[in-house]
Amino acid sequence: MRITRILRRLTTVLVVAGTAVGCSKEVPSAAPRLPERSCFGVFTRQDLAPLVGKGTEVHEDGPVDMRLTAERRGATCVVDVDGEGRFDASVTRQALNESFFWNAQLIQPRADPLTLGDKGIVYDTGARVALTCTSPGGDSFQLEVTVGGSTEQMEKREARPLFRVLIAKLLAAAKRQTRCGSDAP
Repeated sequence: MRITRILRRLTTVLVVAGTAVGCSKEVPSAAPRLPERSCFGVFTRQDLAPLVGKGTEVHEDGPVDMRLTAERRGATCVVDVDGEGRFDASVTRQALNESFFWNAQLIQPRADPLTLGDKGIVYDTGARVALTCTSPGGDSFQLEVTVGGSTEQMEKREARPLFRVLIAKLLAAAKRQTRCGSDAP
């Protein structure tokens, strides 16, 4: 009898201890609060929400704009949640005699073409577009615009349509901010 009572108490103690240990590991259960606008002021909270997933703390790192010049050739923005990268956007400017090289054949599953800029592709974790620009002052240059993100927290079939929307928004803003084309301010 005494051994039975001891075993019951020990079992109860182990169950309570196991439950306490399980509770001590706090698992984030809600999406963290994104800023109203992110990455160069281009993306809204709703734009990036599908990529953010669960967590507690959002951190954005990048410049406030992407006004590129011959001297300032690139701008990159990264959004992470609890220290894990969830979204990035970048714009790179280069001279016409240089070339952006993408080996789309290495991307699996195969990338789909985009009808944006001079060439563009979208794939399961991002999109990129290259285009030739002429500023209102007659300066010609090339731009490469890219977006990418962690799609672990979303349905795979939703990723490419989302990246199509995000790259189109970033491209439109990049054209304005880099003064690409005759409609640039």
